[in-house]
Amino acid sequence: MEVLKPIVGLTLGLCLAIQVHAQSAAAMQKAYQNSYANEYKKNYIAAINDIKPFYSDNDYETNLRLGWLYFLNKNYTASETYYARAVALRPNAVEAKFGYIKPLALLQSNERVLAQYNAILKIDPQNTQANYWTGYIYYTRKQYDTAIRYFTRLITLYPFDYDGNQMLGWSYLMAGNKANARVYFEKALLIKPEDASCTDGLSRAR
Repeated sequence: MEVLKPIVGLTLGLCLAIQVHAQSAAAMQKAYQNSYANEYKKNYIAAINDIKPFYSDNDYETNLRLGWLYFLNKNYTASETYYARAVALRPNAVEAKFGYIKPLALLQSNERVLAQYNAILKIDPQNTQANYWTGYIYYTRKQYDTAIRYFTRLITLYPFDYDGNQMLGWSYLMAGNKANARVYFEKALLIKPEDASCTDGLSRAR
């Protein structure tokens, strides 16, 4: 019987730990439910306060959630802080990087935005959103040959995509290749007939 006492004690302790964990998980689920409800009502401070009691530096989900809520509340510096922690906690997750880009863009941290897109493409080279916006950034910097590379990758995956064809048309036009520009403007006009941007680009590529 003396041998059984430690085993019984260990079993009771384990059961208690499981019960406490279950209660904690239920409380967190309720907090997230309340937070979503407050977000829907655009009461972002209340939505943040629902999550804060469960916050931990080492918890990916709460950092991601708070990054989003602070972004919605237009506190971009706080949003950046929480998203940066989420990115650090899950370096191979693209969702945190896409979230991180939002406050960085509004804080005009353009190099860091591009760094996040490049990090996403290292993980997922076929990511269409990252390819498009990386190409767009290089286009705005007048680095047209580099922009062409990213837009080409996009339309290789989605040949009948308007945005990819339109931007590839403009990139080729600005790079001085009118023949290729016409090809992509004409294809984009099949997707959006009489589109003003592509009609203008096509007229310039004649």
